[in-house]
Amino acid sequence: MTQTFFKYQGTGNDFVMIDNRLDVFDTNNSSLISHLCDRRIGVGADGLIVLESVSNYDFKMVYFNADGNESTMCGNGGRCIVAFANFLGIIKNKAHFLAIDGPHLAVFNDGYVELKMQDVLGISSNKDHFVIDTGSPHYVSVKSNLDSLDVASEGALVRYSKAFKDSGINVNFAKKINNDTFALRTYERGVEAETLSCGTGATAVALVMFHSGHSTSNEINLKTLGGELVVRFEAQSSLYSNVWLCGPALQVFKGTLEW
Repeated sequence: MTQTFFKYQGTGNDFVMIDNRLDVFDTNNSSLISHLCDRRIGVGADGLIVLESVSNYDFKMVYFNADGNESTMCGNGGRCIVAFANFLGIIKNKAHFLAIDGPHLAVFNDGYVELKMQDVLGISSNKDHFVIDTGSPHYVSVKSNLDSLDVASEGALVRYSKAFKDSGINVNFAKKINNDTFALRTYERGVEAETLSCGTGATAVALVMFHSGHSTSNEINLKTLGGELVVRFEAQSSLYSNVWLCGPALQVFKGTLEW
């Protein structure tokens, strides 16, 4: 069989993107999906995203980790699928789509996507880290040695620790640059490695830095290895609402899959 695919990236977080409105791609074939995401024997990507038709929305987003398993919400992937939907002519400047964590709104403007995330209620504070769910579960820790940190090793220690080994968790290490700017590096479960960027991770870091008093701003700039993201939000007690993840989302290339 053959299948047309597209490659998109959002601040270095890259995805194989497939238009599956005709329901021809087998989303149950996890071995095929992991093969396509393999950087040596496949296309290579942090994940694979399928765009499908669904009633009452512009489209549905189905996200798979690089290991081939369907996963929780991907923020950068959500921004990329909005750019993809614009390319396909499904939307123009605004989108209302369905993902695994519920409905999302988004605004597209010449390769820049602003994606509304779900509200976040409650952040768990621990001795040296925080735990938060921004559509995917995240661990956040502040590190002064961020540039030299072995994220692959340190992240794996947390991800496979007794507390998180059953369902896994994404691990973020952050460093304060100034009141409204933070650098971060992320170890992603499902990829099982450091990625150049993580959208739900950037959202998690922004909210945690505000929650913990490291910032007094409700618009946070996040510097990832793959580029810059902006997260803005409204905070009221332990509720974070009107949360928007903003940044570039670009098509890299188009190709044909054969299997």
